[in-house]
Amino acid sequence: MSFESVDPGEGHSIAAWTAVVVMLVAITIGTVAFFLDVPWLVWASAVLLVLGPIAGFVLSRLGYGVADVAPHESH
Repeated sequence: MSFESVDPGEGHSIAAWTAVVVMLVAITIGTVAFFLDVPWLVWASAVLLVLGPIAGFVLSRLGYGVADVAPHESH
């Protein structure tokens, strides 16, 4: 049985994926920098971590958010 869903998804958008990837890269760089005892790079990755959600928000406002993605035709 199938039915048409109007659910826009749970973050399946360019904005959401960009935010998540930026934050994952920041966490990875920060972890390696902490392990290697490079304090300036740890702080730089912390700044990058904060920029992730900001980038997602900006992309969402530019039309790449979940509200602007067409629903899936079929699964």
